[in-house]
Amino acid sequence: MARKLDNNGLPFLPGFSFQDVSKTAFHRPQTLSYCRGLALAHPPKLGIGLEPLLTQQMMHEELSGMSGDMPDFTYGSFDTKYIKDLVNLSYHSAPAPTHPEPQPFIPAYVTLDKKVLCFKAYFKEQIINSRFEKSCVRHVVIYYYLEDDSMSISEPWVPNSGILQGQRIKRQCLPKREPGKYYHWKDLNLGIDLEVYGVKYHISQCDAFTKDFMERQGIILNTLEEMPVDVYLQGRYKPPPSYTTPSEFDSRYQFLHMDRKVLRYFALWDDSESELGEILPVTIHYFLVDDTVEIKEDHKPNSGRFPFPVLMQRLRIPKKMKAGHENFPSCVMEDTVEEVEEFFSPQDFRVGEMMTVLGRRFLLYDCDGFTKEYYQAHHPEIEIRSIEVPKKMGKFEGMKKEIPPYNGFGSLEDSLQSCLSLLPLPPRKNVVKMLENEHKVLRYSARLVTPKDASEAQKRKDAERFFILSYYLSDDSISIYENPKHNSGFKGGQFLKRTRVPKPDTSVDNPDFYSPSDFSIGSILQLFGHRFTLVDADLYVLNYMENNPGFIPLDTLETLRHKLKSETNETVEQKEPPS
Repeated sequence: MARKLDNNGLPFLPGFSFQDVSKTAFHRPQTLSYCRGLALAHPPKLGIGLEPLLTQQMMHEELSGMSGDMPDFTYGSFDTKYIKDLVNLSYHSAPAPTHPEPQPFIPAYVTLDKKVLCFKAYFKEQIINSRFEKSCVRHVVIYYYLEDDSMSISEPWVPNSGILQGQRIKRQCLPKREPGKYYHWKDLNLGIDLEVYGVKYHISQCDAFTKDFMERQGIILNTLEEMPVDVYLQGRYKPPPSYTTPSEFDSRYQFLHMDRKVLRYFALWDDSESELGEILPVTIHYFLVDDTVEIKEDHKPNSGRFPFPVLMQRLRIPKKMKAGHENFPSCVMEDTVEEVEEFFSPQDFRVGEMMTVLGRRFLLYDCDGFTKEYYQAHHPEIEIRSIEVPKKMGKFEGMKKEIPPYNGFGSLEDSLQSCLSLLPLPPRKNVVKMLENEHKVLRYSARLVTPKDASEAQKRKDAERFFILSYYLSDDSISIYENPKHNSGFKGGQFLKRTRVPKPDTSVDNPDFYSPSDFSIGSILQLFGHRFTLVDADLYVLNYMENNPGFIPLDTLETLRHKLKSETNETVEQKEPPS
């Protein structure tokens, strides 16, 4: 059992301990305090109840014991009495040695807290989907925390780089390529490659604290290296604008005296070199208040153009660009004094001469009265020569429209409407003809003509087929119907839908369609690759052609009369009884 002795040397057992009745304080002294909002701990100077600490008591006991205890052995040939006298003499003659108070124990995580080694490094990354750069250099900062040997890698933010930057690797122990081993501060130095998770970081620089720490630990750092610069980002760097001394020209004077004063020129825009271009009249306005120019087309009713006459909005037109800014995208960005050396002025607008404005050619042929007075007052050296222009001008004057050839899609009339207007309308029909000839149909009997190279069986089959050809006088269309015959091998019914049929010898663009004058008994018609011969007609066909002999050939009419009269005589003979 552990024993604790008090001042009287009694064991610390029940019944042997005595309580000090004079003791009034039993609290533990305060060891925590706050300084500027931070909690600070300091070692206690007194124990519980304001008693001296046990360490202080042991120090006094050790000092008193060291003065009386002497070794009883000898060193060499010296005896013990001589050594004791020498020690007593030195003890009484010299003052008692003083021992410093022992320092309190401070753990390593407190000593190394907030002590971080800082290295600057970089790595190169290949760019695949860019035609401007092949690789880029990215700078990083490596932090080594001495408290727990952890590391973190972060990438400083570069403005307008287009790369997601910031913390690349969170604080952790970075593993080496060897399994189970991690990087230590002894493995770090300048000029080496640190491979972490497949990426090689080349360490180039470090801060002053890191350099001092490594030298104190006996590690000699290599020579500092310069951090490389990304060539692509360096090319995009734009130097800060330099200060320019302001001009002595008073812009307020121009605003107060030139407001609402505009020079007006009448010009011709020569756009005949383009595919669908022509010469157009325009009006050029030059505003003296701010030296801006505006160009408008002279819009006329029924000109075929959209009613927005503004050709160029009001802006300052550059005349001469500065060196290095010749390819400045002025079509989408406004030119300023940083890119333009000289702008257009009234001296550049000379009536009677050709001038080029933003790639367009204009011929100034006249101006108004105010413009003439302005030039006489301020620029008398400039001569104004008005030019008379013809009333009708243009590239397409007198040109005849050509209709493109028929492409085969749809009917000829429908395709023609798409060439005449942007939004094609249905083709016009002869309504009077349709109303007069409604329900008027000419019907003929026809036989199918078999090709010469066909077999005899095919010829016999085609000879047994019977067709009815109907011609509609309202729209000149033709339809063919085949009489069905039982067990003939042919379905029968509608053979050709109602449509207009062109003649085989006519052109595609200007076809000649079949008409009643072409339908004579015995004539052969070629309809979409099939040949038919007309063998008979009804009586209505003969009556119609006799009533309209003006456009029916005599031969066609005679064939119909001969065929129908012969059939009539045969019918009468069959009806008369034999004599």
